[in-house]
Amino acid sequence: MIKIERTSVMNFDNAMRGARNPLNSWGRYDSYYDDEGNFVFGENDLSLAKRLCKAGTDHRKFIRMIMVSVDVTAPMYWWKEYDTYKVATVANSTSTMHKITSKPFELSDFSVDHMNDEGIKAMEAVIETLEKLRLEYLETKDKTIWYTIIQLLPSSYNQMRTCTLNYETLCSIYYARRNHKLDEWHTYCDWILGLPYFKEFFLQEEENET
Repeated sequence: MIKIERTSVMNFDNAMRGARNPLNSWGRYDSYYDDEGNFVFGENDLSLAKRLCKAGTDHRKFIRMIMVSVDVTAPMYWWKEYDTYKVATVANSTSTMHKITSKPFELSDFSVDHMNDEGIKAMEAVIETLEKLRLEYLETKDKTIWYTIIQLLPSSYNQMRTCTLNYETLCSIYYARRNHKLDEWHTYCDWILGLPYFKEFFLQEEENET
């Protein structure tokens, strides 16, 4: 299970203006904001952006200036893979260490969407144990019980993080993970494809083939 919410894409304007700095071609800048406040690439700017993206990472520095902020809720086993991406990423997460005992454990706190009946029964037993331990900890504040909860917690436990990335990092993630075995990565890559102008920038060859 993965849930992606509250996406914000920022700084197209400054990034594209900066892309014109090397040749002092600001006079050809033709992008604008529509009546709803969305950034719209003009014909000249989109053509330049696509050429720079196609030329490779050394030439498309403006892509690193386009920022994306998003809230992602996903299981810990997915976050462990996401954490391999350390370049140009920032994240603030809900705290397992500080807030794990603040609410009752429920099945909805875990990603169980691909579990069979036997797995669900086992998870329900683990949740029952976790909830019993949580109540004991709230009563006693015994750190051993708290540690038991932390170490027993399954990797399917869901965590929400507010993440900030740029388009260059998202491009790397897309091409590295789009054929991954985990369905969560397919959902995430579909979200990347839906970001403004991502397909135009990075899927030019695929578009030409269709």
